Amino acid sequence: MPLTRIQSLGITDGTIVNADINASAAITLAKLSGVNDAKAWVNFNGTGTVAIRASFNVSSITDNGTGDYTVNYTNALTDAKYAIIALQRSNSQTAGYEDSSYLLTTSTRIFYFAGVSTPVDRDTCGLIVFR
Repeated sequence: MPLTRIQSLGITDGTIVNADINASAAITLAKLSGVNDAKAWVNFNGTGTVAIRASFNVSSITDNGTGDYTVNYTNALTDAKYAIIALQRSNSQTAGYEDSSYLLTTSTRIFYFAGVSTPVDRDTCGLIVFR
């Protein structure tokens, strides 16, 4: 495509660089600004000393007690009008729970239960945040 055609589409010189289109280029937080992009995610060990295995935009996990965790964000979210998916690995019937009053711009508090009312720690926990 000729340069004049690219410029007429609103793409100015220097807007796209090799790092933007290179398959091995790292994706940074600044690149994840679309409405449908995950704003944060984490995979963590929720038993014993809580430990993050892998994450994006998550600075730490706070262990508030059995089955009760707060996921703290590295960069605050725009607002608290986001959706989450809380995940866990288990061999028994369990439920993940969140209360919308715990959806803050800087953190999300999540709870895990065995059955209806027994809090339980899990060795594999996860959270994905969309806005």
